[in-house]
Amino acid sequence: MPKPLKKRSMIGTFTRPVLVLLGLLLLLSCKEQARHPNIILILTDQQSESMMSSSGNQYLHTPAMDYIANNGIRFTRAYVTNPVCSPSRVSLMTGRFPGFYKDAEGRQVRNNAGAMDIPANSPEASGENLASFLKKAGYDLVYGGKQHLPAFLDPDLVGFHVLTEDARGELASKAADYIRADHDKPYFMAVSLINPHDICFMAIRDFADSTYQQQLQRNFKTELALLDKALELPEGISREEFFEQYCPPLPPNFEPQEDEAKAIELFLNRDPRFFRRGAREEYTEEQWRMHRWAYARLTEMVDVHVQEILDALIESGKEEETLILFTSEHGDNDGSHRLEHKNVLYEESVKVPFTAMWKGHIPAGQVNDRQLVSVGLDLLPTLADYAGIAAETDPRGSSLRPLFEGEKVDWRESLGIEGEISRAVIQEGGIKYIRYDAAGFEERLMDLKEDPYETTHFTQDPAYTEKLEKIRKEFEEYWFEGH
Repeated sequence: MPKPLKKRSMIGTFTRPVLVLLGLLLLLSCKEQARHPNIILILTDQQSESMMSSSGNQYLHTPAMDYIANNGIRFTRAYVTNPVCSPSRVSLMTGRFPGFYKDAEGRQVRNNAGAMDIPANSPEASGENLASFLKKAGYDLVYGGKQHLPAFLDPDLVGFHVLTEDARGELASKAADYIRADHDKPYFMAVSLINPHDICFMAIRDFADSTYQQQLQRNFKTELALLDKALELPEGISREEFFEQYCPPLPPNFEPQEDEAKAIELFLNRDPRFFRRGAREEYTEEQWRMHRWAYARLTEMVDVHVQEILDALIESGKEEETLILFTSEHGDNDGSHRLEHKNVLYEESVKVPFTAMWKGHIPAGQVNDRQLVSVGLDLLPTLADYAGIAAETDPRGSSLRPLFEGEKVDWRESLGIEGEISRAVIQEGGIKYIRYDAAGFEERLMDLKEDPYETTHFTQDPAYTEKLEKIRKEFEEYWFEGH
C-alpha cells in the first residue's frame, strides 16, 4: 500500500517557487531603489570652464573640484543658456531658456531684471520645475546659499528645506551636517556657493564715485574683505618676482575682437557707473593681471567649501549612493577682449565647468571634449532620469546619463545661447554664430578650431559663405524661430 504524501512535502512543493519568485521581486525592487541615488548639485557663481586645475590651469589649485572630475566625467564644452545670474538659474530650475518666459511688461526675459520680474501667475510659470518633479519621485529637497530666483521658483515656496541663505560662511558646514545625518529617503540638495563672484567688485569699486564708495563699504563689507584677501601677494615674494613667476599673464585674446560689434560698445556704456568701460579703457596691464590673480584666489577659496562637502560625504559612507554634479551659473571674461564680468557671448563668459561623479556607476577619468552640453536645458532631464521620473522641459534638452555612463548616443550637433545684447548658435565642429540686436542687426561668424580665442571673425570670408548660410538657418528655424 503506497504511503500517503506528507503534508510537509506538499507545502515545500508549492512554497519554494513562491519564495524564489518573492526573492527575485525583492531583488529587483532593491535594484530599482538603488538606481535612484542621493543627488548633490554644487553650483558656483561666475566660474569659467578654464578655472580648475583639472582643466589645465596652472595658476590655481582646485583639489576638491578635481576630485569630482577625476572620479567621474568632465565636459569641456558645457554652456549656460544665458551668462547672467538669474536667467541662468531660471533655466537650471525649469529646463527651459529664459526667453521662454515673459516679464511683467510682456517682454522676453533676457537679463537679470526681467528674470526676477516673471509673474508668478503667468501661464509659463507653472508647476513644471525641478522641485515639483523630484518631489513626485519621492525625494527630500534641500537648498542652501544664493537664490536670486523669481517668486514662482522661490526655494521655500516650491518645497525646499532651506539650510541657510548664507552663500559664503556657514553654507558648507550646514550642508556637511545634513549629509552626515541619517536619511529614510533619497535627497536632492542644491549647494549654491557665491564665489568666485566677488571678483565683480574689483572694477565696481575701482570706478565708483565717492557716494557709491560709501554704499559699497556699508553694504558689501564681506565681499570687499574677501576680494582684498584675494588681491594679497604671497608673503616673502618681491613684486617683481610675483609678476614674473606667480601672477597669471594676460590672456592670448586680451585685445578686443577685430571689427568688434557695436552692440558691445553700447553695452559697456549702458551701466550707470560705467565700470565695465572704465576697466577696458583705464586698467593697466598690471591691473588686468591682478584681476586674474584675484579671480584664481577666489576660485581656490570656494574650492575649500567644496572640499568640506566632499569630506562629509566620504565620512558618511554614502559616496557610492550619491550622484554629485558640479557646475557654475556662468563664467567671467577674465580679461579676454579687455572685458571683465559676463553678459557678452564670448567663450569665457558662456562656457562653464561641468563634472559628474557617482562611484560605481559613472566610469572615472572621462573627459568629454566633443559633445555640446547645455547646462540649463540638460540638467533637469538628467536629474529626472536618475530619479526615475519624466520631466516636462524644453524638448531640445536631453538627459546626460548616457554620456555619463559611457554609452554611445546620438547627440545634438548645435546649441543655442541667449544673451542680453545677442543670441548665438555653436556647432559641434566649432563654427559659432552670434547675432547682435542691441545696436541694430549685426552678425559675427567665428571658427573656434581656426581661432579658439575669437580674436577675429570670418563673416565676410567667401570660404565661409556656405557655413554662414547653414548656421543662419539653424539659428532662425530651430533655436530662435522668429528672431
